[in-house]
Amino acid sequence: MKKYGPVRFLPIIYSIMRLSAFVIAVICCTAFIVFAYPPLYAQNPLDKTITINLNNEPLKQALDKITAVSGVNFTYSETVANSRVKIKLQAANKTLRQVLSEALAKYPYSFSTLDQEVFIRYDPEKLKKASTGTQVNAVDDKYTISGVIRSQKTGETIIGATVRVVGMLQGTSSNEYGFYSLTLPKGAYQLAISAVGQKNIVKDVVLHQDTKLNILLEDGEQELQSVNITAKAPGGRDLESTQMGAEKLSVRETKNVPVLLGEHDIIKTMQLLPGIKSAGDGGGGFYVRGGSADQNLILLDEAPVYNATHLLGFFSTFNSDAIKNVTIYKAGMPVQYGGRLSSVLDVKMNDGNNQNYGVSGGIGLIASRINVEGPIQKDKSSFLISARRTYIDAFLKLSKDTNVNRTSLYFYDLNAKANYILGDKDRLYLSGYFGKDVLSPDNTTGINWGNATGTLRWNHLFSNKLFSNTSVIFSNYNYKIKAQQAASNFTVFSQIRDWNVKEDLQWYADEKNTISFGVNSIFHTIKPGEISATGNSGVISQTLQSQYSLENAVYVSNSWKATSIFSLTYGLRLSAFSILGPGDFYMLNADGNITATRHYTQGQVVKTYINPEPRIAATLQVNDMASVKASYVRNVQNLHLISNSTSASPTDKWVASTNLIKPEISDQFSIGYYKDLSDHKYELTVESYYKSMDNQIDYRNGADIFTNQPIETQLLYGKGRAYGIEFLIKKKIGRLTGWLSYTLSKTQRKIDGINDDKWYNARQDRTHDIALVSMYQLSSKWTLSANWVFSTGDAVTFPSGKYQVDGTNFYYYTERNAYRMPSYQRLDLGATRLLKQTKKFSSELNFSIYNAYGYANAYRIYFRDSKTDPSRTEAVKTTLFKFVPSVTYNFKF
Repeated sequence: MKKYGPVRFLPIIYSIMRLSAFVIAVICCTAFIVFAYPPLYAQNPLDKTITINLNNEPLKQALDKITAVSGVNFTYSETVANSRVKIKLQAANKTLRQVLSEALAKYPYSFSTLDQEVFIRYDPEKLKKASTGTQVNAVDDKYTISGVIRSQKTGETIIGATVRVVGMLQGTSSNEYGFYSLTLPKGAYQLAISAVGQKNIVKDVVLHQDTKLNILLEDGEQELQSVNITAKAPGGRDLESTQMGAEKLSVRETKNVPVLLGEHDIIKTMQLLPGIKSAGDGGGGFYVRGGSADQNLILLDEAPVYNATHLLGFFSTFNSDAIKNVTIYKAGMPVQYGGRLSSVLDVKMNDGNNQNYGVSGGIGLIASRINVEGPIQKDKSSFLISARRTYIDAFLKLSKDTNVNRTSLYFYDLNAKANYILGDKDRLYLSGYFGKDVLSPDNTTGINWGNATGTLRWNHLFSNKLFSNTSVIFSNYNYKIKAQQAASNFTVFSQIRDWNVKEDLQWYADEKNTISFGVNSIFHTIKPGEISATGNSGVISQTLQSQYSLENAVYVSNSWKATSIFSLTYGLRLSAFSILGPGDFYMLNADGNITATRHYTQGQVVKTYINPEPRIAATLQVNDMASVKASYVRNVQNLHLISNSTSASPTDKWVASTNLIKPEISDQFSIGYYKDLSDHKYELTVESYYKSMDNQIDYRNGADIFTNQPIETQLLYGKGRAYGIEFLIKKKIGRLTGWLSYTLSKTQRKIDGINDDKWYNARQDRTHDIALVSMYQLSSKWTLSANWVFSTGDAVTFPSGKYQVDGTNFYYYTERNAYRMPSYQRLDLGATRLLKQTKKFSSELNFSIYNAYGYANAYRIYFRDSKTDPSRTEAVKTTLFKFVPSVTYNFKF
């Protein structure tokens, strides 16, 4: 265990040196990546000079001959390939542009470049222009094509499906409700539509009026029979979008990743991506770009989830059977998201199959799950119910030991959703989640905690360009601790409850501008703790003061496609956090002692914090295969999780900003380089960031989390900083798929009154994080998978020495988090055997081994006096998991 002492530079010089080194590293890495590839700009294929003689050749055959002479490939649809047009032409030393212009002059076909290929498309408007002698007014004659993209098999709306105009740089994607809108000049076009896990399709459209086009996509992968017509593989990163720092996961993509005890877990899989750090074995929380666990906004169908873990962090609250789509934003968060500093984890539930009834589920070693869905009214409405429960307690009851068979140890969760299509312009959604954990050695003592959420949403189309979503959201999290003895008992109860109203609108103003705007209002009620005691337990009944607050926000942003290669998104979120009575509010001195108290009655406004949160992001598409992006975002957080333990616990306290606890503020600058490699088979992402944080919170040395004093008396405040660089390379196509991620980062805090007011490593600081994930389709029946992870050990505070008072040894602590836990590493293996596959039924067996080579990772290290020589100190390491096999049977019908 290495000890890191403070650096002896003046603070301002030290900061400048570190920032300079960071910037130089980013520039060097970006330059290396950019110049490691061939020149970005090559000769336009239309400028090539050729000599050719065509004598009444069918169009496809003529294009093949031009390819043979020029070396330029053509892209076209079946409409072009099956054309009966015949080309007659003689050309000597003419450019390809001249040759094609002459050859196609009399026919309804146009051409344009697509990377180093030439795209030929059917264009009936060309004949109209020739016959009338008029030109289409590119400003006045523009029309909008819009609709909803759904799965043909289930009727589920598809999030993030891309709609691109073949041969042009224009396109769009479906929003989180499957809606898309695209404005184009009058004319004939081909639209290429693609989405993860769906077959690509191409549709011919003729725009001479506003058009509604709902699109159904078939499940499965498809390779186009004709030449590739899109410059982007399905599921690939959007090189044109300004969004950076975002990672998307689907259950389909992650179902084969081996995880603990065979329970597929989107959060555990997400922790294998760069910039997202696991809290370790037994830790359900995660850290994003230097932030703490509470600085992540976790949403389930828009409802905040305050504790997304089961069994003290071994599992997440998200049952994969009920999940449609997961997106995590590490930087450049869209303006509709707010309230946390580090990230947004947006989880969307399935809507339910509105075509057919279906049942799926799984039976594992410690848990089973079932999912039921189907139409309420076919094509118009559907429902989904998904449930999961562990049954460890059932096995414990088989024990003859009364101390064991009386133990309750389980969790359950239930997801439910219904939706109804009211008409072409309206749709209603109602969804809910209910989950609970119980850990009790008997029926009278233990701890239980749980979440409940509910969301009612109304989608409405005001026009083919203006989409609205109105939501009413409820969220509740609470925990209860019980302790009972023969003559006494006590109970501790804590709760946080939200009522939330949102109005989000998207206006597809024109082909260059998409404007998002809305309002959000949340009423928070926090009960930090209620203690009920009877008998002679020595505990005094008391109710800690509840906190009431109103969090409001208005926001607007515009995504502007300035040119064919440059796009800009800019916006502002304005948040206002009002602290409300009733309650007592305090003034403290430097030692944390109360010097004055003021009481506010119900409804009185104690204080309002108003914070502007500007956001801007830009992308420069250097060619069809690469782009560079940069962003700046300011985030504000008014709810804080107070913990003085080394790992997250259900009993950690949520508190709101007060007159003394100020809102946390972060400013993050990011830059990234993105490239598709080897004909879209691989994807390279490099992102670097620098983040500064104000009003960071930590406990005073020796603080008591269960004190009946105001929590402010136990806290200290300061600032933080985090910076790093992240690498991700993915293989997306072929029998072998997966990714390699690496993060190099630094995270520090500087809190007045801690560590002699000097910078120290944050608890979540890790220098290196590596993850290698692979999946291999061995045959039609077998799929193999593996992942390996390595990371630097967490920063911790260990004793530097000890001293004795009246014969008792006491440990002496110096610098905060100056030591390291041992490094962490783990190999997981998995295999899936398809047992049966028909149109109506499928089943499979999943085998996995967690920590396959049994590495003894340190969960905790504590110190004690040697039993043989009390003057010596022993460090004792505890390990949770060395080798955990599991098997799960999954079915669907």
